[in-house]
Amino acid sequence: MRIDIGNALDEVATPGVPEDALDRLDTRVADAHERIAEGRAEHEHGYEALNLPETVDTDEIEAAVEPFQGVDNVVNVGIGGSALGAATLSAALDSPVDAYYLDNVDPEWIEGLLADIDLSSTAVNVVSRSGTTAETLSNFLVVREAMDDAGVDWTEQTWVTTGDSGNLREMADQHGLPSLKVPDGVPGRFSVLSTVGLAAAALQGHDIDAIVEGARDAERSLSGSLYDSPAYAYGALAYALDTRGAGINAMMPYAESLETFAEWYAQLWAESLGKDGLGQTPVRALGATDQHSQLQLYRAGPHDKMVTFVHVRDRDDHAIPETDLEGLSYLGGSTLGELLDAEFEATEASLAAAGVPNVRLEIEQVDEYNLGNLLYSMKAATVMAGELYGIDTYVQPAVEWGKKAARGLLGGGDFEEADAVADKTTLRIE
Repeated sequence: MRIDIGNALDEVATPGVPEDALDRLDTRVADAHERIAEGRAEHEHGYEALNLPETVDTDEIEAAVEPFQGVDNVVNVGIGGSALGAATLSAALDSPVDAYYLDNVDPEWIEGLLADIDLSSTAVNVVSRSGTTAETLSNFLVVREAMDDAGVDWTEQTWVTTGDSGNLREMADQHGLPSLKVPDGVPGRFSVLSTVGLAAAALQGHDIDAIVEGARDAERSLSGSLYDSPAYAYGALAYALDTRGAGINAMMPYAESLETFAEWYAQLWAESLGKDGLGQTPVRALGATDQHSQLQLYRAGPHDKMVTFVHVRDRDDHAIPETDLEGLSYLGGSTLGELLDAEFEATEASLAAAGVPNVRLEIEQVDEYNLGNLLYSMKAATVMAGELYGIDTYVQPAVEWGKKAARGLLGGGDFEEADAVADKTTLRIE
């Protein structure tokens, strides 16, 4: 991954970062890098996520999914970090095996999906570190019942990815299901380069060793200076812009295949950095689509945003047919890829002309290696930003509050968080 931060400097943008401020920030990056290296060396919780290119066992993952080769579909039952990383890889890479991600509990959507796919040719991966996640286990019970109703032996078509204990671990032991272990010390949103994110990719036939190699090369680029590390440069710059008033970060890849990547990034950035009244709000956008929906606000609205572009340098292309329609003849002889690049460059320039800070991330192409590199870089950027904010990047107490409230409402225990729901202030207008 390469990064261009020129359009985020104060000579271009407001808010922007002065170059001398970058030099001062670089000293803090060096200190943060030392702390990160220490946490990695000691295998501390959270920091362990940056060790995954060295600790993940791709042979173990390949062996776990080998019994399911030949299926037409894989259904991943998980939520948040137990789904978004794997979904990013599935959405970005073509495969004859279709992947579906049950990461919500909308009953109409679940019923429709299960009715539309051939369950007899479907492998199911149930993912939950704790083995007790309400949404995941509820969805799996629904899937299991659907397989039973279809005359399919779910025990022959299911593997689990979980921790050492919990309901899923007990079920796997009871039924002799294949299982993969969620790595210790790696929060779910950081787990894409582990058993959590790579198993579905392996079953779909993707080269998970190339994914890990791309991540390993991104890891090798980490250094004590933001001028030598694209990942650290991004994390540090986003932090610096946030502290200067750009509290919103619009992630805008110019590739349809990376739309789910923006969703993955949004969870990583929001859940990791939204603490103690701090954090930059991620927004998901897609180029060129959202030039026609969100760009008006980004360019002409309040200067409280930065825009992060992801640009793909090399892609398959398709020629635009010649036409004699008045006003459109200039398109003939061009390609869709050239049009997309022109749209990207025009949008980037239009934001700069309006003084809106923006950053360009570039990858060579959308393939396993470059995806691994991009995903690892964004994880390292998040860790660096967390160090600069001075927060605990790896916890999510606000999420746990909601989980307790929902569990109490469903009769799963006595939680004061559930009692707060009854105290809701209402002002209904009908």
